[in-house]
Amino acid sequence: MRERHLPHVLVSPAVALLVGLIAYPFLISIFMSLTDKRIGTAGTFVGLANYARLLKDDMFQQTVKNTLLYAVSAVSFKTVLGLSLALCLAAVWRGRRFFRGLVLLPWVVPTSLSVLAWWWMFDPLLSVINWTLRGFGGQNIPWLSDPFWARAAVITVNVWRGTPFFAVAFLSGLVSIPREYYEAAETDGAGALRSFWHITLPLMRPVLAIVVLYSIVMTVGDFEIVYLLTRGGPFGRTHLFSTYAYQVGLQGTDIGLGAAAALFIFPVLAVASYLIMRVVRAGEQYA
Repeated sequence: MRERHLPHVLVSPAVALLVGLIAYPFLISIFMSLTDKRIGTAGTFVGLANYARLLKDDMFQQTVKNTLLYAVSAVSFKTVLGLSLALCLAAVWRGRRFFRGLVLLPWVVPTSLSVLAWWWMFDPLLSVINWTLRGFGGQNIPWLSDPFWARAAVITVNVWRGTPFFAVAFLSGLVSIPREYYEAAETDGAGALRSFWHITLPLMRPVLAIVVLYSIVMTVGDFEIVYLLTRGGPFGRTHLFSTYAYQVGLQGTDIGLGAAAALFIFPVLAVASYLIMRVVRAGEQYA
């Protein structure tokens, strides 16, 4: 009897943490999204009125477009750059521990510190990037005041911060591929490109899918980078679900509407998770 209940006892602390820190706040947010609660008031039940308001709100529609553009662009760049960097690190033998540790620095530095450094580099008066461009005869770029360049700025910072994680995760997948496959391909006359396309990518598919799924979750729910750089501006062109929910729910005191805005993240993540897990299962069947 003791042995039969021992696994439940050992798992119970983790379950309690998940229920207290994830499940309970999630259920509370669902309940608040169905009310007209404001800061300092109890609120009354309004059903799906908050969701209907959001779907008619031009700023929220812009936020949905911003989030999709931000997630697709950032994750695509991180995947390509991370895989390229992993291939380079796999080819390095002398000083490989040093270079692998060096690559991780952008990811391990606290987000707020690194984003503040980027904010200084994008500053309209003190921008070191614009100073360099002027030195080569170029023009100043309005990094944080122009909608296009503001989007480019927040995507650049996200890519810079997330690429090291992709590289290290992909590197662990690369080193786990048996060398016999590549040796057999070389014997059959396959070049490096064909070996990469027919051996590396198919065997890396589960790792690629899991890392991309994790990055989509973190990118769609990103807050610090956008809030510290642009506060969602200019003209709401860099607002994400999290920053818009913060502005409406906390700064605007409309907790019910802010909770509804934040919960729109989950349909996006559900669709992405379903598609990526199908890729993972296909990769496992291939292996």
